[in-house]
Amino acid sequence: MRLTALTGLFALLLTTLAAHAEPWVELATPQPTRDPAKVEVIEFFWYGCPHCYEVEPRVAAWHARQPEQVEFTRVPAVFNARWAVLARAYYAMQQLGLGEDAHRALFDAIHRERRNLNDETSLTEFFAARGVSEQAFRDAFNSFDVDRKVRQANQMTRDYALEGVPTFIVEGTHRVDGTSAGSEDNMLDALDRLVTQALKTKG
Repeated sequence: MRLTALTGLFALLLTTLAAHAEPWVELATPQPTRDPAKVEVIEFFWYGCPHCYEVEPRVAAWHARQPEQVEFTRVPAVFNARWAVLARAYYAMQQLGLGEDAHRALFDAIHRERRNLNDETSLTEFFAARGVSEQAFRDAFNSFDVDRKVRQANQMTRDYALEGVPTFIVEGTHRVDGTSAGSEDNMLDALDRLVTQALKTKG
């Protein structure tokens, strides 16, 4: 009888803890933000990640409805050399001013068209088909500035203690990912809650 009561109490405790668990993780070491007047949201992603691909349209829609005070930044996560290649492609696109259409096109090529775009040659050919000079792309891809940004993304992947992607960081203090939130809906709801709280603190 006593064992049954203890088992019931333990089950109730677990249920209570689960009900109060937040869909985010507080970072053990908060990271500085770029502009104290803004609410900073960083999305870490990888072009090879199917979950990133699936959630991207919803993230874009979420970003579009945020107030001007919310500063949204994408950062390609870099866990290894393979991830670094596509991170380099992202920053090369930025340097060439290719914009959102190219960003989505690269996602589509990898996931919808099943193309293998994991090296400089295949990426150069991909962008050449979209009207980008091969020399211009190679120059951007191998530029000092892109190299610097990839190394910075690598460091940020470590600093924010990423466990996978997609992952969102709010105000350098809270991490939201699939593990903490449990679903795409919960992930975006968590972002809304954290951003709303941060906006209130800034007045």
